[in-house]
Amino acid sequence: MAVTLHTSLGDLKFELYCEHAPVACENFLRLCASDYYVNTVFHRNIKGFLVQGGDPTNAGKGGRSAMSEDGDGFSNELVDSLKFSHRGILAMANSGKENTNKSQFFVTYAKAPSLNGMYTIMGRLISGQETLDVMEKAPVQDAKKYRPKLDMTVTGTTIHANPFAEPVA
Repeated sequence: MAVTLHTSLGDLKFELYCEHAPVACENFLRLCASDYYVNTVFHRNIKGFLVQGGDPTNAGKGGRSAMSEDGDGFSNELVDSLKFSHRGILAMANSGKENTNKSQFFVTYAKAPSLNGMYTIMGRLISGQETLDVMEKAPVQDAKKYRPKLDMTVTGTTIHANPFAEPVA
């Protein structure tokens, strides 16, 4: 299973771990299939750590899950064998509480063992390393919120294989 996020800086293609994180992957694929992420920005960019996006309000506080009619979040799917062991890990973002995985996601710039056991890993970058390099170098507005000075926008998505194949209405 694979999906490409087309961004204003280039493409990021991810292999998805549907067998390890079926709910997170179905949620992500359904949101991609319905163009939910189109025109959203990566609102948090921490050099040497991660870049985060997936909030349609573009403020870093919003988003909804595709897994329930009311958009409520879902639980983490933690797999002991999946670790934040290298650059390019794709994971669900949450607020640190149970059932808060919705639409936001992040991609690591380096290994991040402090995140192990806290966030659902749903894939890894398989193409677009140069795009991730450009994203990491993008300057931020301030050191507290890490918002990029220039918008790094999702311009589209391509689903290369979708075992769930049902977009959100």
